[in-house]
Amino acid sequence: MSIFSEKEQELISNAVESAERYTSGEIRICVEKTCSEPVLDRAANYFKKLGMDKTAQRNGVLIYIATEDHQFAIIGDAGINKLVPHDFWDSTKDTMLAYFKEGDLTAGIIAGIKMAGDQLKTYFPYLDGDVNELPNEISFMDGK
Repeated sequence: MSIFSEKEQELISNAVESAERYTSGEIRICVEKTCSEPVLDRAANYFKKLGMDKTAQRNGVLIYIATEDHQFAIIGDAGINKLVPHDFWDSTKDTMLAYFKEGDLTAGIIAGIKMAGDQLKTYFPYLDGDVNELPNEISFMDGK
């Protein structure tokens, strides 16, 4: 998918790596062109498909984006959801949306990654021996 240049993909992957450096949590980015169902349902389906519900502490966060449909969602697993402030995901989406409206998809995603990483660091600090449970690269999906 050519929505991101190689440099932008590297910036996003590096942002995930940086955000995860101080937490046992996991962050993934999932991108596809169109969303064939309600956006939160789609994000939840990919959350499971990408194995994000299998992290040891249930502290995975997924940022899902359908580029052509201009839809996105950010969702967390049970472990993080019960700890973050009740409006955290909405405020994160608002921050990201401000960048998206300016036409800067990459900066919006990176802002969301940073915000999620800050919360994960607070509630799920890095533990000695922690391993990166999930890849940091963008998951480009084909809509299936």
